[in-house]
This record gives sequence, C-alpha cells and structure tokens, in this order.
Amino acid sequence: MFIDTRRVEEGAVVDTTVCIIGGGVAGITLALELDRQGIDACLLESGGFSPDDDTRDLYRGEDVGAWKYNFADGSRSRFLGGSSNCWGGWCRPLDPWDFEKRDWVPHSGWPFGLDELMPYYERTHSLLKLGPTNFEPAFWEGAIGRQDVRRIPLVTNKIRDTISQFSPPARFGKLYRDDLKRSQHVRVFLYANVINIDTDKAARTVSQVQVATLTGRSMQVRAKTFVLATGGIENARLLLASNKVQASGLGNGNDLVGRFFMDHPRLLTGNIRFRKEWARNKLFDVKYHYMNSAVAAHGTCIAAQFALTPEVLEQERLLNARVWFSSVFPGEGSAGAQALFRCKQALLQKEQADWKLSKDLLTMVAHPIDTLGYGYTRLFQPRWLIQGVKFQLIVEPDPDPNSRVTLSPTQKDRLGMNRVRVDWRLGEQVKRTFDRTLALLADDMQRSGVADVTLDPPVEGRNWPSDLEGTWHHMGTTRMHDSPKHGVVDRNCLVHGMTNLYVAGSSVFPTAGANFPTITLAALTFRLSEHIVKELRSASANFSVKVA
Repeated sequence: MFIDTRRVEEGAVVDTTVCIIGGGVAGITLALELDRQGIDACLLESGGFSPDDDTRDLYRGEDVGAWKYNFADGSRSRFLGGSSNCWGGWCRPLDPWDFEKRDWVPHSGWPFGLDELMPYYERTHSLLKLGPTNFEPAFWEGAIGRQDVRRIPLVTNKIRDTISQFSPPARFGKLYRDDLKRSQHVRVFLYANVINIDTDKAARTVSQVQVATLTGRSMQVRAKTFVLATGGIENARLLLASNKVQASGLGNGNDLVGRFFMDHPRLLTGNIRFRKEWARNKLFDVKYHYMNSAVAAHGTCIAAQFALTPEVLEQERLLNARVWFSSVFPGEGSAGAQALFRCKQALLQKEQADWKLSKDLLTMVAHPIDTLGYGYTRLFQPRWLIQGVKFQLIVEPDPDPNSRVTLSPTQKDRLGMNRVRVDWRLGEQVKRTFDRTLALLADDMQRSGVADVTLDPPVEGRNWPSDLEGTWHHMGTTRMHDSPKHGVVDRNCLVHGMTNLYVAGSSVFPTAGANFPTITLAALTFRLSEHIVKELRSASANFSVKVA
C-alpha cells in the first residue's frame, strides 16, 4: 500500500511493528521479507516515484575534502528505489580475505567471514535478477564460447582473473512497486522525511520517529523495531542530527558515527598495445561490457577483471584492487560524446540530475564528427577506429577514521536539518596499491606476450591526479564491530547501547574490498531480516508465556 504523506492528517500517529527508514535496496528488500513473514511494517521514503529537485536538494551538502568530490547529484537518488535508480548493475561478492583482519590494514576485519554471508549471497541472485551463482571465469568463458571473448593466459601466478555479473540493472522502485502496492502488511509512506529519532531518557530505546514533508505536514511513527536504511551518508547524518538526548547524536558515545567514510577511488591510466591475437578480445574491456550479447551467457551480461592473488597482497602489503581495460574511441571525452553517453544513460533509466534531451541533441548536432565517431565505434566496434587502450582500476579504500561525514555547522536544508559535510580521504597505501597492482599486471602481460605496456608516472609520493574520481559507493560511516569502542553497530547491525535501532546498508561495512557493494548490502539485509523476525517472534513468545 502506498500513502502520500503530504495528504495525511496533520500530527497523525502511525503505529506499526517495524519502521524502516529509507526506500532503497536495503529498505525495500527488508520490507519484502517482512511482508513475506506476515509482519506489519512501515517504509518511509523521502521522495515519490520519480525524482524532483526539491527532494533531491535535501542530499546536497559541503565537500571539504582535498579534491573535488561529487556525493549528491547523479550519485544518489532520493526517490523510491534509492541508489538503484542510478547504479550500473555490477555485482560480485566480496573476496574471503576482505572479511579478514590484515595486520597491514589498520581497522580491518569483519565480525564474521564469507561463509556467514554465502547463503544470503545466493538469495540475492533472484532479488537482483542475476544469473547462476557461479563466478568462475572458466565457466563463463566456456558458456560464451566466442573467439573474441577469451581469458588471457598470464604466466607469473601473481594475477588472477575474476568475473562480475550485471543486474539488468534492477530498479527497485519500479521492479518491486506492484509487490509493495499489493502488500497486506507493508505501508509505504512517500514524501516522508525523518527529521529526528526520539528515544527514552537514557537514549537506549527508540520510541518514535518524527516525519516531515516539504509541504509542511508532519506525523510520528511508533514501532517496536526501527531500521535505518538511508545510505552511507544519510545514515550517519540522521544519527548525528538526532541529538536531543545525547548531544553527540545516537550511537555516538565513542565518536564513531560518520567516521571511516569510504568510496572506491578510480583511475584511467597507462597505454596498452595488444599483440594481434588479443587485439579484439572483449572479455576484459569495459567498453564492451553490459547490454552486449557478445559478453553474455545464461541470459546474463558479465565482465572480467584482473586482481592480485591473496598471497601477493600479503607479501606486498597491499589493499585489494580490480583492473580492466578501456578502449579509447574517436571523439571520446568530447562534448558530443558525453552528450551521447548521457542519452544512453537515460535509455537505461538512470537518474541524471537536470538532464534535458533537447540540450544534448543540440550539443550532438553542434559536434557531429565527434558524436558520430564515438557512437559508430561504440555500436559497431570496428577495431581499426579504436585509438588506444588504457587501464581502468578501482582500489579498496583504507579505513581511515579521519575520512568522515559530519554535520555542517551553518548550512541547513528546507526541513531545518543540518546539511552534511563530507571529507573523503585516501592514504598513501591506496596510492601504492594503484602503482604496484598496475606494475605487476603490466609485467605479467609483457612476459606472457599479450601486449606491450607503457605506464604513467606513479602516484605514490605525489598529489592525486586531477582525474581521480569516486565510484559513488558510500560505505563505512556506521561500521560493524563486536566492540562499541571500534564500531557503531554489532554483528547483527544493532546500534551499540540501544535495544531496538538497527542499521542496514553499506554504511555498516568495516572494509570495502574492491567489489561493488550492492550485492553485499542486499545479502546483509537478508541476514538482518532473519534476525529481526527471530527477535520479534521470540519476544512475542516470551510475552505469551508470561501472560499465561
């Protein structure tokens, strides 16, 4: 059932069993699971069914880091479906060593290992519309069976190849809208912005949340259990802003809320000159991935990336990383090519703030050669038009307590909430991982007779290059740890020191690995849903016994 909060009675009080704050991947997944278990829930979504700039503006804040970092427009979506409205669909579970405590990575280690999440990873394939639960490169190479989609035989045993699958991508607000509409147990309140989490005097138990709309309407939601699922930045913001009882915010007794903010840094670098035998291979080239039937099997598009083996990571004391190739097309980077790319993103229904078709059409008409050159090469893939190949890689960010989300002391949004300040930091270990990963892969490619490689100057010891960008994977600000001295939530995602407030999503990741977070946060949400259902039924059974 959907309810427009702008039309509810002023000051209304809504009672439910579970209150879910946030209608993205985590929030909708949890709501669907609770509905399946017959448990009443309210899902509070800040936006509606489609984007609007007034709601989008609530995400905006101050970037106070060392380089320009866009963390709002285009990287998050404040309407039903959340960031699934702007993600590319890349999916791969974390590696086993991503969960482990590594003595060369401070603050690393999850409370549990990959085995704990594997059953839930398997369940995500149906949720995210993925293919078989198989990520073995040999399996996919054999299933595709094309001469131009092949694994590259490297010889040093320092490099391994890995597979990611693509979700279509699943836009949760559209994909699961009918399920939510038909639900007998879940009420979805649209345009419902939570502006404060109210607790008892000890700040241990949440009693209700305060909800406001941009039209001035307000209401309260009371529940037995509350789940915060608003994303890696907003989860921290709402905890910090709920400071009426504890001045530092909820769950922040040890000054950890908002710290350890992480994103995957990405660079395009180097030059690769393939030998003739490998010049047309599409398996590792990002320009031929996604929505390309040539790199697909079992109804699923895939992509391959390179990574260092765990032995090399330990020996070299590096963070995790993923590397793939990126062909350079005619007109790439030009205004016409960028306009054409935005039009493609629009066809994929990916939210782009302030995008206008008419404006991009005019841009493409004004730059016909660049537009046609880029579009023709992208569509028909003639190798003779490709102007070069580069490496593209993302690196695991180091967990840094000084990389953080805080509240702006001066800026407030239309609801009266302090906007966020984001200070994204990356350490020298990240730079060294960029350099050594590329150096080891380049050496292996040359020894294997695959290509000649020219690397750009190393980034370690220098300022970050101007083209460094994030991948908008906001993680880590309410990290998971068994000890309240080192984490905001425990292994069950319950806020330390509180009885009924949980956090869902990638903000609970202690480390980020070098894989894309959506599949992992979905797996964690399945695990969380089981825990909440068990706790509710246990409490109900105990109450029945006492009454009897």
